[in-house]
Amino acid sequence: MPGAAVPTFGGLVEVSVGSATDLGHHRRVNEDSLLVCPHVYVVADGMGGHAAGDQASAILVEEMSRLAAVAVEAADVSEVLQQANVRIRALADGGAGTTVTAAIGVEHQGAPYWLVANLGDSRTYQLSEGRLEQVSVDHSVVQELLDRGVLDAAGARRHPQRHVITRAVGTPEAVEPDYWLLPVLDGGRLVLCSDGLTGEVEDAQMADVLLAHPDPQQAADALVAMALDGGGRDNVTVVVIDARVRDGGSALQDTLPRPASGAS
Repeated sequence: MPGAAVPTFGGLVEVSVGSATDLGHHRRVNEDSLLVCPHVYVVADGMGGHAAGDQASAILVEEMSRLAAVAVEAADVSEVLQQANVRIRALADGGAGTTVTAAIGVEHQGAPYWLVANLGDSRTYQLSEGRLEQVSVDHSVVQELLDRGVLDAAGARRHPQRHVITRAVGTPEAVEPDYWLLPVLDGGRLVLCSDGLTGEVEDAQMADVLLAHPDPQQAADALVAMALDGGGRDNVTVVVIDARVRDGGSALQDTLPRPASGAS
């Protein structure tokens, strides 16, 4: 979805976005969905098989699109996710669900920030000054093993339960997203993706592609192509967001502490 840079965040920031999605080589249905609209960017990876997973992720981005018309806080995101949860639980006798990773432009004390929200193992990354860092933290069995020191990164990529997630939208458990508030960096780049990318492409490879392609649409296309070349065993979806901060729009402080899950 290429396009010229457009002002957002109350005119404080210009954003250029590229996005791409692909069925992959082994799936019959693309259960991923994405949303690209002013100050709201989302990747969702549906679960439940065939139409159920497809519908679950579509419902999620439909609900998230409501945030494009309002000034957003974490409580607003939580409310939208709760509504999506109700609708998705009605699908396939409760057998559907979806991950979500989202970056939403907000203003805090007159400065532009990204409000990043996450449930499941779709991810948000930030590229700044040539360095790629994962912002979100997976809700997965493998991540829990990593956190406990039972598993290292190499083992995580091979673990038989690497696709088992512990939080999602559409499950009977409470919807408890994690949130991060990041200053919008002038010249910074965010990447949102489903695990169809991270399952095939290592972070170092991703960084090389992002640095080689200044245009966000070309970067998104190249990342999807690399995932397909790596095996394409899953649907793959990528959104690349570039930001230019206008005069007077610099962030006033470093990254704020993450609110508690579901915080307002």
